[in-house]
Amino acid sequence: MSGPLPLDELHGSLSDPLLDAMTFLNEATSRYPEAVSFAPGRPYEGFFEPADVHDYLDAYLAHLTDRGLGPEAVRSTLFQYGPTKGVIAGLVARTLANDEGLDVPPESLVLTVGAQEGMLLVLRALCAGPDDVLLVSSPCYVGVTGAARLLDLSTVPVPEGAAGGPDPDAVRSAARAVRAGGRRPRALYVVPDFANPSGTSMPTEARARLLAVAAAEGLLVIEDNPYGFFAREPGSRPTLKALDRYRQVVYLGSFAKTCFPGARLGYVVADQEVRAPDGRRTLLADQLAKLKSMTTVNTPALSQAVIGGMLLRHDCRLRAANARATAFYAANLGTLLGELERHFPEPLRSRIGLDWNRPEGGFFAVLTLPFAADEAAMERCARDHGVLWTPMAPFYPAGGGERRLRLSISSLTTEQIVAGVAALARFIRAEAG
Repeated sequence: MSGPLPLDELHGSLSDPLLDAMTFLNEATSRYPEAVSFAPGRPYEGFFEPADVHDYLDAYLAHLTDRGLGPEAVRSTLFQYGPTKGVIAGLVARTLANDEGLDVPPESLVLTVGAQEGMLLVLRALCAGPDDVLLVSSPCYVGVTGAARLLDLSTVPVPEGAAGGPDPDAVRSAARAVRAGGRRPRALYVVPDFANPSGTSMPTEARARLLAVAAAEGLLVIEDNPYGFFAREPGSRPTLKALDRYRQVVYLGSFAKTCFPGARLGYVVADQEVRAPDGRRTLLADQLAKLKSMTTVNTPALSQAVIGGMLLRHDCRLRAANARATAFYAANLGTLLGELERHFPEPLRSRIGLDWNRPEGGFFAVLTLPFAADEAAMERCARDHGVLWTPMAPFYPAGGGERRLRLSISSLTTEQIVAGVAALARFIRAEAG
């Protein structure tokens, strides 16, 4: 053929503004490299040492030898295509038991290329046809709504409750409304701890209620837990999977925030039983592996080896290994909230219509502004005041969030946060008149 390909003859997701939102943010970051950026949710780079990679790899190779593998088997494990479900499932299962109190068999795990692949596999497996609907919390991480868009799956937003996370009563109402419309509410996606983008967390009582509602409505729950370690105060709430008594929770995990993102290693715990028409029974993890074999084939053994070595070096206890990072992010979040309070005390913020939430941990906080927090405003802020942030509107599947912005503290120093909030305050005062 000659000439350009018409965009309207390609998949509809390529014209979806959702996919353009993150592209715009990346482009703006490259245009203003000197700006203090509250946009990225990536870990702080000061925790990474290149020499550690070699140490972790050596630890894993020694582990293989200790298990009785000879040189040929070790070479094959490291250099060849490996099992589709992964090679370090046993180590991950031990870590989940130590850190989260989760007792899951290694065969129920699938190691994935980041948690994003896990989302795609789970959504593809669970949603069988056009009448299957995914419920999502609103605001919602764009990775899952984007994955649903790529797969032509319908999503229905469930608003976050006042206490944090999707309100269980709203989940019930949404599921029943979907069913009344002749479709099947298949699953609910939720980030119970320090969610991206809102930073909110679900109280333990709400978690139990949510599981009860999901069971009554025949919903599977897709729990995504990248931020659970990073509470501002000691103690942790149980994951939904730890409260799961009926295998209704499919658990998505990632080593991006707790180890390092460059490994691109995630996992799915899918211990649900699947019954075939002939009566044969397998695990949902086995079905996900079938899909993975037709996409990424297998997860790189080198990434698994490095993360496996890191787990071994820390006795499969990542919560303890992340104590320094937890303290760092808690201090950063405290600095952000303190600086916002210093620049906008009451009654000033009430007078101009400004407010923000006060998350109990994680990477993110959300500001509500007296003006539109759109891409144009973000560009003015970056150009005139040297500060970048993330507009919240793309995180609302059914619209909303036009006057809200997300601030991430994870990749900044204390000094950068102090300077960034001061510059952001100048921008807000200028825009608010």
